[in-house]
Amino acid sequence: MAEHLFILNLCCQDRPGLVASVTTELAAIEANIAESAQFWDRQSDRFFMRLAFTVPEGVDHEAIDRALDSPVERFGMKTTLTDTTRRPRVIIMVSRFDHAMLHLLYQIRVGWLDAEVAAIVSNHEANRRTAELEGIPFHHLPINSDNKEAQEAALLDLVRDSGADLVVLARYMQILSEKLSNRLYGKVINIHHSFLPSFKGAKPYHQAHERGVKLIGATAHYVTADLDEGPIIEQETERVSHALSPQDLIASGRDIESRVLARAVKLHLERRVMLNGRKTVVFD
Repeated sequence: MAEHLFILNLCCQDRPGLVASVTTELAAIEANIAESAQFWDRQSDRFFMRLAFTVPEGVDHEAIDRALDSPVERFGMKTTLTDTTRRPRVIIMVSRFDHAMLHLLYQIRVGWLDAEVAAIVSNHEANRRTAELEGIPFHHLPINSDNKEAQEAALLDLVRDSGADLVVLARYMQILSEKLSNRLYGKVINIHHSFLPSFKGAKPYHQAHERGVKLIGATAHYVTADLDEGPIIEQETERVSHALSPQDLIASGRDIESRVLARAVKLHLERRVMLNGRKTVVFD
C-alpha cells in the first residue's frame, strides 16, 4: 500500500503527556513513526520535538491537522507540518565568489540535497553564465545606497512569486536591511567565513591572520537584523599555521564554507532545525 511521509515539528512549554498525546492521535489515523527526536531546554522549560511519519493513502494534510487539533490546543503547541512529496524551492544569492553556490548546485544535482533552485540572484553579472548552463532563472539585482529599498522589494516579490521556501546567501556580500531580515526571519541562511562569534563583518580571514589564530572556520546561521548575530545552525574549523598568509587562509576557508553551508541547508530543508530564541535546536 502506498504511504506518504510527513514531518511534524512542535514546541511548547514542557508538560507531562506531550508525546503520548501526539502519538496517540497519530496512531488513530494509522500513522507509522519513522523518526522521533526530542529536546527539553531546561533553562526556558521549552520542549521541542521532530516526528517523521508515514500515513496510509488517502490521509492528507488536512486530516492530520484535524487529528492533532486536540493536543495542539491542550498544550498550546506551535506546530509545522511538512509534506515531503513537495520539493522545497530555494533562491540562491551570490556576489562574485561562486564556490559555495557551485557546491550547493552540485549537491542538488547528485541528490544529496533534495531541493529545486527557483532562481539565482546576484548584484553582479559574473554568475549569469552558470545559471544559464544549469537552466536556472538568473536575476541581476544591482544594489547601492540609493536603490537598496527598491532592490529588496524586488527580491521580496521574487520570493513570493517563485514560491521560495528558503533564501541562501552563498557569499552574497551585501547586508540585508532590518526590514527584510525581520520579514524573512528563519527563512534566510547565510555563510559567514569565520567561526562566529569571532571576527564578524568584513575580511574575517585578514582579522584572523592579524590575531595569529591557529584555527579558522565557517559558520552558517539564520540572518537577523544584527550583523552576523543570527542563530547558528552549523560550524566547522580547521587547524592552520602561523606561516600561512591571509590569501592562504582564504583558500583553505573556501572548502570549509562550502561544506558548512550545504550541511546547514540540508538540515533546514529536512526540518531538523528549530529556532529557540537566539539559538537553535538541531536534530541530527
